[in-house]
Amino acid sequence: MLGKFFQKPGPELQDRVPPGQHLTKGFPVLTYGQTPTVNSEDWQFKVWGLAKSVTFSWSDFMQMPQSDFTADFHCVTTWSKLDVQWTGVKVTDFIKHIEIAPKAAHILEHCYGGYTTNIALDDFLREENFFAHTLFGEPLPPDHGGPMRLVVPHLYAWKSAKWINGLEFLDHEELGFWERNGYHRRGEPWAEERYSGRFS
Repeated sequence: MLGKFFQKPGPELQDRVPPGQHLTKGFPVLTYGQTPTVNSEDWQFKVWGLAKSVTFSWSDFMQMPQSDFTADFHCVTTWSKLDVQWTGVKVTDFIKHIEIAPKAAHILEHCYGGYTTNIALDDFLREENFFAHTLFGEPLPPDHGGPMRLVVPHLYAWKSAKWINGLEFLDHEELGFWERNGYHRRGEPWAEERYSGRFS
């Protein structure tokens, strides 16, 4: 199985592939539950909590600056895919369109289908993070989170929420779906923050 679908990274990649990870020859799809089907005309993105409530349409996102990204992608299930090519909106460009209260320190990401995951505000606001709507030059397919997903390259991929449709800003950490079910609260690949100490 390892040789057919995955391979161990060579020493030349030790600065790009975190401990315990293997390189995938494809782009695996891992989803808990059914894949939501949402077209871009109906898609909406809401902001609330410790931020001024606002709802964005697909058109609103398309009018924001669009950028191309190449980023490595690390899944907690021990596979990594290097040099994934995306197009979308930088978090740092998106954030200019919302008003966040000073005491906000955490975010709960909300998605079509009911999935949630938590992220600290400092982790969310990093320059390399983005909302992706295009994968390898094609519209992001539903099984990879289309029409829109968040991509947070410096954390394990379950933090890069698929089918994202909102951000709830909080002054405290509120755990999301996988975090409540044994995954680490943050998910740093280089520290192998895969699972919570309660469940390890």
